[in-house]
Amino acid sequence: MLRRARGLVLAVLVCGGCADVGGPVPGAPPHHRERGFANTSPASASARGWLRTRFFLARIWSTTFSPRTANLPRVPNDGAALRDNREQALVTWVGHSTLLVQLDGVNLLTDPQWSARASPVRFGGPRRVTPPGLRFEDLPPIHLVLISHDHYDHLDVATVTRLAAVHRPRFVVPLGLKAWFADRGITDVEELDWWQSRRERGLTLTCLPAQHFSGRTLWDRNRRLWSGWAVQGRGKRFFFAGDTAYYGVFKEIGARLGPFDLAAVPIGAYLPAAIMKSGHTTPEEAVQVFEDVRARQLIPIHWGTFDLADEPLDEPPRRLEGEARRRGLGPDRVWVLKHGETRRW
Repeated sequence: MLRRARGLVLAVLVCGGCADVGGPVPGAPPHHRERGFANTSPASASARGWLRTRFFLARIWSTTFSPRTANLPRVPNDGAALRDNREQALVTWVGHSTLLVQLDGVNLLTDPQWSARASPVRFGGPRRVTPPGLRFEDLPPIHLVLISHDHYDHLDVATVTRLAAVHRPRFVVPLGLKAWFADRGITDVEELDWWQSRRERGLTLTCLPAQHFSGRTLWDRNRRLWSGWAVQGRGKRFFFAGDTAYYGVFKEIGARLGPFDLAAVPIGAYLPAAIMKSGHTTPEEAVQVFEDVRARQLIPIHWGTFDLADEPLDEPPRRLEGEARRRGLGPDRVWVLKHGETRRW
């Protein structure tokens, strides 16, 4: 097992990576680089050196040999009402950043992840602490899949391969990921840059800026783009933040594409702040994102499913609700969903 753990240390994405994506590309958008992409916020610099390495080595060890557990509430959901739904706008939290969004007769998944671990290997790495709120077998027909970036907790090989085989959806992804899908035999893929839009099944999908990073090995850091997404239907709008730190772009998103009826914003993986702040929002910052994009309802995501950071597994929603109360936002505006829970939006 120790030998396997050493192999995980070498293989796992989050050990940092040292790939150089080169300098800016003349005439290209500012986030483009010669061999990849970069954040545009001046506050995007991540922790380096021993601090980062020590944290991730400790996380690998703890999640492999002494994993934490959680006992979070779940809602039984056999998917029957979801499969029967034709027109209602419904949202179901499967877990982590995986949402089933139903809008205008279209069934859409965000960052689908049904595997037991968010890891490149089966024997180690972040283990699922809460089962999926909806079994894969109970899904309605999936028409579209939005991917925010290539990290293992957001892009799972087993899940997307199964989706392609069973449901044959169209995958809509940020730049650089079309080739990744093609290498796995998945070819119904649309690839977009920040602020680009596509019309699919009557919905307008817009790729949005985010502050994060990408990579699945030590050698491909930031070679593929990361993003959020906006989904506009006939009468409703949905915002999916993906995985991001807080910065000023959310006000611009709200001004250009808002107001949104529903916003899904990450609230977990924020401690230690020295490591996480450059790429993740705290619960308090998530509320600010929600207000910046001018949304009516907030659904917190990216918590209570995989053990990714040092905060207690059940802490993020408590902090979120405390910040919501401080700002005068009640449970009618902030929906802390249970795994498997469905709401009309």
